[in-house]
Amino acid sequence: MTERIKTLISHLGLSTRAFALNCGIRQNTLSNQLNGVRELSLQTVIAIINTYPEVSADWLISGEGTMFKENMPDCNAERVLKLVDTINTLQDTINAKSETIATMAKRITELENQLKNK
Repeated sequence: MTERIKTLISHLGLSTRAFALNCGIRQNTLSNQLNGVRELSLQTVIAIINTYPEVSADWLISGEGTMFKENMPDCNAERVLKLVDTINTLQDTINAKSETIATMAKRITELENQLKNK
């Protein structure tokens, strides 16, 4: 099943990190599962099926049939929206980290000044 998940990730043109974020899975957890460090969990499989309803559960679980369900509407718009959400989440994280860095840099300067004054 891990090879099929890797195939799906590749087919979607996503990184493992982006795929994990889309599915609400921690990236290191998914990587460990895909690399055989940890067993693939039921929660991971359910998250994938819920996030990508166009993916055939039969294919994902047993390898039978085709990757995508037949007669599914084009889900490109939904994928784009999910990617936009992922980008927004990542940008929020970057912004928060930048604020932390600025705060820490200011604090370092204050501490350096205190040391000079002693």
